[in-house]
Amino acid sequence: MTTLSTPAGATNAARPRTAVDAIAEDFLDRYVALSPIDATFMGIPGYDDQLDDLSPAGYAAHAELRRETLAKLAAAAPVDDIDKVTIAALRDTLELSEAIYAAGLDEMALNNIASPLQAVRDPFDLMPQDSDAAWSTIATRMAQMPRALAQYAESLTVARDRGDVAPVRQVRAGIEQCADLTAADGYFVKLVDSARSGDAELDPAVKARLAEAAAAASAAYTTLGAFLERELLPHAPEADGCGRERYALLSRRFLGAVVDLEETYQWGQEELARITAQMHEVAQQVKPGSTVEEAIAILNADPRYLLEGTDALREWMQGKADEVITNLADVHFDIPGPVRTIECCIAPTQTGGIYYTGPSADFSRPGRMWWSVPKGETTFHTWNELSTVYHEGVPGHHLQVAQTVFRSELLNSWRRMASWTSGHGEGWALYAERLMAELGYMDDPGNRMGWLDMQSLRAARVVLDIGVHCGFEAPAEVGGGEWTYDKAWAFLTAHSHDSEGKLRFELDRYLGWPGQAPSYKIGERLWLALRETMRQREGADFDLKAFHRRALDIGGVGLDTLRAAVLGEL
Repeated sequence: MTTLSTPAGATNAARPRTAVDAIAEDFLDRYVALSPIDATFMGIPGYDDQLDDLSPAGYAAHAELRRETLAKLAAAAPVDDIDKVTIAALRDTLELSEAIYAAGLDEMALNNIASPLQAVRDPFDLMPQDSDAAWSTIATRMAQMPRALAQYAESLTVARDRGDVAPVRQVRAGIEQCADLTAADGYFVKLVDSARSGDAELDPAVKARLAEAAAAASAAYTTLGAFLERELLPHAPEADGCGRERYALLSRRFLGAVVDLEETYQWGQEELARITAQMHEVAQQVKPGSTVEEAIAILNADPRYLLEGTDALREWMQGKADEVITNLADVHFDIPGPVRTIECCIAPTQTGGIYYTGPSADFSRPGRMWWSVPKGETTFHTWNELSTVYHEGVPGHHLQVAQTVFRSELLNSWRRMASWTSGHGEGWALYAERLMAELGYMDDPGNRMGWLDMQSLRAARVVLDIGVHCGFEAPAEVGGGEWTYDKAWAFLTAHSHDSEGKLRFELDRYLGWPGQAPSYKIGERLWLALRETMRQREGADFDLKAFHRRALDIGGVGLDTLRAAVLGEL
């Protein structure tokens, strides 16, 4: 079993390891043995040459581990508040995962952004590529992709035979992604062509192994694409919605909290109207008398906000990320030394997503902000992207995730490395954007319009996601009645000004990954409510920096657990 090393600068003297810690850490050790892909994302060494078992037997092994761990937790006695949080957070995570497995959602998983189709390839982006030995490890793992993808097809078949198939739109997205990966200018060809050992040529034997593994992996994705088209597509439902029952389960999973879906659907529409009104106000600052669309056109033409090429985009991202770390450290946040480093990268894929990956346990691999630029896009407008840097970097995901990884003197390895809830993490990242606006970083009308435009998108997808999947009546602005793809597209484009390529990808994401996208804005709502509760409780003694430290030290638990922990109600 892998043992996590201690981050540089941290100490373990503050809190002895408890029996509850042992349960959580044993779970993590056994979990990463079953999921080497997640081990790579967590920065846990020892698994980079392996891939998960994606067959029904692999999912059953995870379920057995969850049930064993739940039994141990039921018999565990906490010795302090940290143990109480660990028990509550791990229990909720495992129980929800069991409910989702029982509902058949694991084996049928297929969408355009976060399913095994992408997960088998994604960890290669995080693996070292600076030596013959590193490339040899990549070749070893890549040679296992045909097995993993065949197991994935087996799980999809089992799910299909019991009537669980992803919607047509997601199956077609999977077919298209398989084609993109295996194209003459696709991922595998580019990877082999660019492989080098530092500044030197790759050892010929290693190069040959890599080329052979990449060819086999490419062929496996071609086979998967044919399987999806031949065996899955004819059985895929046309309807995008997953239904109210499944949606409630998935919403709870992504939030770590139970919310009233009808009330939240109505709140989303009201929040969207409020943001739209603010955008009209900012448009007048850009140019008196202008509409929002006219103000955005002015901003897009303004050379002050213009970047050409991905190199310029990466350099700008890095500069802004470094600047805010310097400005906020020791003022609004405690930022430990290793956490003050973040790398900004252009992703090797071209899906349109922007994402963060956390540091390794020992910080030898830093936290990274990734921008997956859609094919053909070379012009970028900083007015519409600054809030994303704060979202993915500091005070967003990087501060939240990396600071938790650093807290080895307080938290067990599961709490630091593996406890992640979307509503907590993405809600914090939206809270971080708002905090930067509160601190004056969005006072420039262009940057403020960009932040509000992103807020508009996040509020719109609360409405769209809940409405489509739960079957609620569509807003009057798109004609009311039943949601359709055309209504969803009209609604989304009315409330966001991103490129068509990005928005098409985003809409497919919402339709294929129910409950995840709303967790950002709903999570922000719950974070703000918690801050306000603490402000009212503590009155003149309320200290924002102390609130941030206390909340972040708890780690990425579900939002119900976070609230109870911060308020001392566990």
